[in-house]
Amino acid sequence: MTTQQIDVQIMGQSYVLGCPEGGQARLLGAVRKVDEAMCKIRDAGKIKARERIAVLAALNVAFEQNEPPPASSPEAIPADTQQRLMQLLEKLDGSLNQDGQLI
Repeated sequence: MTTQQIDVQIMGQSYVLGCPEGGQARLLGAVRKVDEAMCKIRDAGKIKARERIAVLAALNVAFEQNEPPPASSPEAIPADTQQRLMQLLEKLDGSLNQDGQLI
């Protein structure tokens, strides 16, 4: 499977992410969710450190993803999707650790 590089922005910071062929829409949707979650936390004004904002946003997104499905639709998040989310969070954590800047 080929991987392409995609330039994205999360909370005003540029990132280059690897994306499997055909996964661009899903990755951009994930980027949008993370950006929205991080901006919401930042805009609340109580937390200024980018790393802390990222951790809280990741927890919020993961919590939303892990909500039990309604009884009428017993769907679970596929293991490959969970693995990809973890990889994206690890990349984000690595980039934020290198940043070392406060907002």
